Amino acid sequence: MNVLNGQHSPNVLGFGDNTVDRFVDRGMDYPGGNCVNVAVYAHRLGVDAGYLGMFGDDELGDFLRTSVADQGVRVDHSPVRPGMTSVSTLHARDGDRTFLGYAASTIGEPLVLDPELLAYAASFALVHSSVYSATEAQLPRLTGAGPLVSFDFSDEDEYRAPAYLDRVCPHVDLALLSCSHLDEAATHAMLADVVGRGAGMALATRGLDGAIAYDGRTTVTVPARPADPSTMSDTMGCGDAFLAGFAVSLLRDGWSQQAPPAPQSLQRALDQGAQAAHLQCFVESAFGCGRPAGDPAQVAR
Repeated sequence: MNVLNGQHSPNVLGFGDNTVDRFVDRGMDYPGGNCVNVAVYAHRLGVDAGYLGMFGDDELGDFLRTSVADQGVRVDHSPVRPGMTSVSTLHARDGDRTFLGYAASTIGEPLVLDPELLAYAASFALVHSSVYSATEAQLPRLTGAGPLVSFDFSDEDEYRAPAYLDRVCPHVDLALLSCSHLDEAATHAMLADVVGRGAGMALATRGLDGAIAYDGRTTVTVPARPADPSTMSDTMGCGDAFLAGFAVSLLRDGWSQQAPPAPQSLQRALDQGAQAAHLQCFVESAFGCGRPAGDPAQVAR
């Protein structure tokens, strides 16, 4: 954690996935990926941020790396390796986005935290990763090195299986779960299960039904802040924005492994997360920087 004017200044590292989001209805490519998005959103909230992950050496990989760096997020420790960058294909309708397909990266083996990269990651207050990042084997090393760890479990059943949760939860300080498909009782049960398996706290985002956070002692809720579909762009990145707003608020309140958040900090963080998710509805794709699909010469800053 950095120190600025005698005060601790939180910083956030996105560790894992990156991808190109291709909206077929717009004919546009955008930079994205869960861990990229969280780093960019944290920086937009006023904290230092970095991204650690592998970029392909193809033209799309260069587009991604340049776009992330242009947002003020450090990418200097992220290697460029031979292979093709992944592409998620989507379309937006009435403000909502729907995934149509995915072409996986051919870059190769996931990034391993050697001593140099581990020391770099440990210089951040919070390291964020996800089920799409193939970083599960690195989590015990991260938690042993000192930073807080947040992890996005998405909404897919395979990442809610007991064996997977038992592997990951003990190494996670903040678990994010997408629960818009669950009712309130099932959401509470999911949060309790994740915390019971070792996570420090768990946050469930539920779309228009708001969000719930639970740390094993305290449960706090916040309503959603609806956006008019006629004025919003799309819902891309809203969950990532919620997580960034929530985590940055907690860090500014002094959250650390030695200092769990107080109930009032959790409530304030939920409010900040809801606000960040609401504002994200008016951003094109994850964070703009779109260009016509397949046209490397035309990039809109």
